[in-house]
Amino acid sequence: MTALGFLYPGHFAEDDYPRIEQLLGSDIRVDLVHTEFGEDALRVDTLRGAGRAERLGAGMERLRLAGAETVVWACTGGGFVHGWQGAQEQVRTLARLAGMPASSTSFGFVHAARELGVRRVAVGATYPGEITALFADFLRAGGLEVTGMRSSGAGTAAEVAGWGEEEVLTLARAADEADAEAVLLPDTALHTAAHLGLLEKTLSKPVLTANQVTVWEGLRLADRRVNAPELGALFTREPIVQV
Repeated sequence: MTALGFLYPGHFAEDDYPRIEQLLGSDIRVDLVHTEFGEDALRVDTLRGAGRAERLGAGMERLRLAGAETVVWACTGGGFVHGWQGAQEQVRTLARLAGMPASSTSFGFVHAARELGVRRVAVGATYPGEITALFADFLRAGGLEVTGMRSSGAGTAAEVAGWGEEEVLTLARAADEADAEAVLLPDTALHTAAHLGLLEKTLSKPVLTANQVTVWEGLRLADRRVNAPELGALFTREPIVQV
Protein backbone atom coordinates (compact mmCIF):
# COMPACT_ATOMS: atom_id res chain seq x y z
CA MET A 1 0.00 0.00 0.00
CA THR A 2 1.27 3.46 -0.98
CA ALA A 3 -0.25 6.27 1.10
CA LEU A 4 -0.29 9.72 -0.48
CA GLY A 5 -0.89 12.84 1.61
CA PHE A 6 -2.48 16.05 0.38
CA LEU A 7 -3.05 19.41 2.05
CA TYR A 8 -6.15 20.93 0.46
CA PRO A 9 -7.34 24.45 1.32
CA GLY A 10 -11.00 24.78 2.28
CA HIS A 11 -13.86 22.65 0.92
CA PHE A 12 -14.47 23.02 -2.81
CA ALA A 13 -13.63 20.14 -5.20
CA GLU A 14 -12.19 17.72 -2.65
CA ASP A 15 -14.52 14.96 -3.86
CA ASP A 16 -12.26 14.66 -6.91
CA TYR A 17 -9.73 12.87 -4.68
CA PRO A 18 -11.76 9.80 -3.64
CA ARG A 19 -12.94 9.57 -7.26
CA ILE A 20 -9.33 9.53 -8.46
CA GLU A 21 -8.38 7.02 -5.76
CA GLN A 22 -11.11 4.71 -7.02
CA LEU A 23 -10.03 5.11 -10.65
CA LEU A 24 -6.42 4.28 -9.82
CA GLY A 25 -7.61 0.74 -9.15
CA SER A 26 -4.51 -0.35 -7.27
CA ASP A 27 -2.95 -0.31 -3.82
CA ILE A 28 -2.96 3.49 -3.58
CA ARG A 29 -4.51 5.35 -0.65
CA VAL A 30 -5.28 9.05 -0.88
CA ASP A 31 -5.30 10.92 2.45
CA LEU A 32 -6.68 14.45 2.29
CA VAL A 33 -6.37 17.00 5.09
CA HIS A 34 -8.10 20.37 4.83
CA THR A 35 -6.16 23.51 5.70
CA GLU A 36 -7.54 26.90 6.61
CA PHE A 37 -8.29 28.90 3.48
CA GLY A 38 -9.01 32.29 4.97
CA GLU A 39 -10.99 34.69 2.80
CA ASP A 40 -12.43 33.04 -0.31
CA ALA A 41 -11.22 35.52 -2.87
CA LEU A 42 -9.06 34.81 -5.93
CA ARG A 43 -6.52 37.54 -5.29
CA VAL A 44 -2.74 37.44 -5.02
CA ASP A 45 -2.73 38.35 -1.33
CA THR A 46 -5.27 35.71 -0.29
CA LEU A 47 -3.55 33.01 -2.35
CA ARG A 48 -0.21 33.85 -0.75
CA GLY A 49 -1.82 33.72 2.68
CA ALA A 50 -3.35 30.29 2.02
CA GLY A 51 0.11 28.74 1.81
CA ARG A 52 1.64 30.24 4.94
CA ALA A 53 3.87 27.81 6.81
CA GLU A 54 1.70 27.77 9.92
CA ARG A 55 -1.37 26.81 7.89
CA LEU A 56 0.47 24.02 6.11
CA GLY A 57 2.10 22.80 9.30
CA ALA A 58 -1.23 22.59 11.12
CA GLY A 59 -2.35 19.69 8.92
CA MET A 60 0.87 17.74 8.88
CA GLU A 61 0.38 15.83 12.14
CA ARG A 62 -2.85 14.29 10.84
CA LEU A 63 -1.11 13.18 7.65
CA ARG A 64 1.76 11.64 9.59
CA LEU A 65 -0.68 9.76 11.82
CA ALA A 66 -2.46 8.51 8.69
CA GLY A 67 0.83 7.06 7.48
CA ALA A 68 1.32 9.31 4.47
CA GLU A 69 4.60 8.73 2.63
CA THR A 70 4.55 11.90 0.53
CA VAL A 71 2.76 15.23 0.76
CA VAL A 72 1.59 17.67 -1.92
CA TRP A 73 0.26 21.18 -1.31
CA ALA A 74 -2.94 20.90 -3.34
CA CYS A 75 -3.43 24.56 -4.21
CA THR A 76 -2.06 25.71 -7.55
CA GLY A 77 -2.47 29.43 -6.94
CA GLY A 78 -1.10 29.13 -3.43
CA GLY A 79 2.17 28.00 -4.97
CA PHE A 80 2.85 29.87 -8.21
CA VAL A 81 1.90 33.31 -6.83
CA HIS A 82 5.20 33.15 -4.93
CA GLY A 83 7.17 32.82 -8.18
CA TRP A 84 9.50 29.95 -9.05
CA GLN A 85 12.02 30.57 -6.30
CA GLY A 86 9.39 31.36 -3.69
CA ALA A 87 7.43 28.22 -4.56
CA GLN A 88 10.61 26.15 -4.22
CA GLU A 89 11.19 27.60 -0.76
CA GLN A 90 7.58 26.81 0.14
CA VAL A 91 8.07 23.17 -0.84
CA ARG A 92 11.35 22.95 1.07
CA THR A 93 9.59 24.29 4.15
CA LEU A 94 6.77 21.78 3.69
CA ALA A 95 9.24 18.90 3.39
CA ARG A 96 10.98 20.05 6.55
CA LEU A 97 7.68 20.30 8.45
CA ALA A 98 6.47 16.97 7.11
CA GLY A 99 9.66 14.95 7.34
CA MET A 100 8.84 13.38 3.99
CA PRO A 101 9.13 14.16 0.25
CA ALA A 102 6.98 17.17 -0.63
CA SER A 103 5.84 19.15 -3.65
CA SER A 104 2.95 21.32 -4.82
CA THR A 105 0.38 21.31 -7.60
CA SER A 106 2.22 24.14 -9.35
CA PHE A 107 5.37 22.06 -9.74
CA GLY A 108 3.18 19.07 -10.60
CA PHE A 109 2.05 20.83 -13.78
CA VAL A 110 5.64 21.37 -14.92
CA HIS A 111 6.67 17.81 -14.06
CA ALA A 112 3.57 16.35 -15.74
CA ALA A 113 4.21 18.28 -18.97
CA ARG A 114 7.78 16.99 -18.98
CA GLU A 115 6.48 13.46 -18.37
CA LEU A 116 4.31 13.73 -21.47
CA GLY A 117 7.17 15.23 -23.46
CA VAL A 118 5.27 18.44 -24.26
CA ARG A 119 6.69 21.96 -24.21
CA ARG A 120 3.99 24.12 -25.83
CA VAL A 121 0.94 24.46 -23.61
CA ALA A 122 -2.26 26.52 -23.55
CA VAL A 123 -3.76 27.66 -20.25
CA GLY A 124 -7.45 27.81 -19.44
CA ALA A 125 -7.77 29.39 -15.99
CA THR A 126 -10.75 30.20 -13.84
CA TYR A 127 -8.72 33.04 -12.31
CA PRO A 128 -8.70 36.77 -13.03
CA GLY A 129 -6.23 37.75 -15.74
CA GLU A 130 -3.42 38.97 -13.47
CA ILE A 131 -3.31 35.64 -11.63
CA THR A 132 -3.41 33.65 -14.87
CA ALA A 133 -0.42 35.70 -16.06
CA LEU A 134 1.51 34.70 -12.94
CA PHE A 135 0.81 31.04 -13.66
CA ALA A 136 2.08 31.49 -17.22
CA ASP A 137 5.24 33.11 -15.86
CA PHE A 138 5.73 30.15 -13.54
CA LEU A 139 5.37 27.68 -16.41
CA ARG A 140 7.89 29.62 -18.48
CA ALA A 141 10.33 29.52 -15.57
CA GLY A 142 9.90 25.75 -15.67
CA GLY A 143 10.92 25.62 -19.34
CA LEU A 144 7.49 25.51 -20.97
CA GLU A 145 6.21 27.70 -23.79
CA VAL A 146 2.75 29.18 -23.19
CA THR A 147 1.01 29.50 -26.54
CA GLY A 148 -2.06 31.24 -25.16
CA MET A 149 -4.08 32.05 -22.04
CA ARG A 150 -7.79 32.25 -21.34
CA SER A 151 -9.06 33.68 -18.05
CA SER A 152 -12.64 33.27 -16.86
CA GLY A 153 -12.30 35.92 -14.19
CA ALA A 154 -14.00 34.02 -11.37
CA GLY A 155 -13.87 35.84 -8.07
CA THR A 156 -14.08 32.96 -5.60
CA ALA A 157 -13.23 29.27 -5.32
CA ALA A 158 -16.83 28.57 -4.28
CA GLU A 159 -18.00 29.92 -7.64
CA VAL A 160 -15.58 27.63 -9.49
CA ALA A 161 -16.60 24.61 -7.41
CA GLY A 162 -20.12 24.98 -8.74
CA TRP A 163 -19.08 24.54 -12.36
CA GLY A 164 -20.23 21.42 -14.16
CA GLU A 165 -19.15 19.52 -17.25
CA GLU A 166 -20.35 22.11 -19.76
CA GLU A 167 -18.51 24.99 -18.08
CA VAL A 168 -15.30 22.95 -17.87
CA LEU A 169 -15.54 21.97 -21.54
CA THR A 170 -16.24 25.56 -22.56
CA LEU A 171 -13.15 26.77 -20.71
CA ALA A 172 -10.94 24.06 -22.24
CA ARG A 173 -12.20 24.71 -25.78
CA ALA A 174 -11.72 28.46 -25.41
CA ALA A 175 -8.16 27.96 -24.16
CA ASP A 176 -7.04 25.49 -26.80
CA GLU A 177 -4.59 26.65 -29.47
CA ALA A 178 -3.73 24.77 -32.64
CA ASP A 179 -0.01 24.75 -31.81
CA ALA A 180 -0.50 23.76 -28.16
CA GLU A 181 0.56 20.21 -27.38
CA ALA A 182 -1.53 20.14 -24.19
CA VAL A 183 -4.14 22.24 -22.40
CA LEU A 184 -3.74 23.07 -18.71
CA LEU A 185 -6.63 23.83 -16.33
CA PRO A 186 -4.94 25.01 -13.12
CA ASP A 187 -7.49 25.27 -10.30
CA THR A 188 -7.95 22.66 -7.56
CA ALA A 189 -11.39 24.15 -6.81
CA LEU A 190 -12.54 22.98 -10.26
CA HIS A 191 -14.14 19.53 -10.54
CA THR A 192 -12.42 17.75 -13.43
CA ALA A 193 -11.83 14.10 -12.45
CA ALA A 194 -15.10 12.98 -14.02
CA HIS A 195 -14.47 14.88 -17.25
CA LEU A 196 -10.90 13.96 -18.23
CA GLY A 197 -11.81 11.41 -20.88
CA LEU A 198 -14.31 13.74 -22.53
CA LEU A 199 -11.90 16.68 -22.37
CA GLU A 200 -9.12 14.79 -24.15
CA LYS A 201 -11.50 13.26 -26.69
CA THR A 202 -12.94 16.69 -27.47
CA LEU A 203 -9.57 18.44 -27.84
CA SER A 204 -7.65 15.47 -29.27
CA LYS A 205 -4.66 16.19 -27.03
CA PRO A 206 -3.60 15.73 -23.41
CA VAL A 207 -5.42 17.83 -20.83
CA LEU A 208 -3.78 18.41 -17.47
CA THR A 209 -6.05 19.46 -14.63
CA ALA A 210 -5.14 20.52 -11.11
CA ASN A 211 -6.48 17.66 -8.99
CA GLN A 212 -5.37 15.04 -11.53
CA VAL A 213 -1.86 16.51 -11.61
CA THR A 214 -1.76 16.80 -7.81
CA VAL A 215 -2.35 13.07 -7.31
CA TRP A 216 0.10 12.20 -10.08
CA GLU A 217 2.72 14.39 -8.38
CA GLY A 218 2.20 12.50 -5.14
CA LEU A 219 2.73 9.23 -7.00
CA ARG A 220 5.85 10.64 -8.64
CA LEU A 221 7.29 11.51 -5.24
CA ALA A 222 6.58 7.94 -4.13
CA ASP A 223 8.23 6.59 -7.30
CA ARG A 224 4.97 4.95 -8.41
CA ARG A 225 3.49 4.80 -11.90
CA VAL A 226 -0.12 3.69 -12.28
CA ASN A 227 -1.93 2.95 -15.53
CA ALA A 228 -5.41 4.48 -15.27
CA PRO A 229 -6.73 5.48 -18.72
CA GLU A 230 -9.86 7.17 -17.34
CA LEU A 231 -7.53 9.75 -15.76
CA GLY A 232 -6.14 10.84 -19.12
CA ALA A 233 -2.93 10.55 -21.09
CA LEU A 234 -0.85 11.43 -18.05
CA PHE A 235 -1.80 8.10 -16.48
CA THR A 236 -1.30 6.00 -19.60
CA ARG A 237 2.11 7.03 -20.86
CA GLU A 238 5.42 5.44 -20.02
CA PRO A 239 7.72 7.92 -18.28
CA ILE A 240 9.72 10.16 -20.60
CA VAL A 241 13.46 9.80 -20.04
CA GLN A 242 14.91 13.30 -19.60
CA VAL A 243 18.26 13.91 -21.30
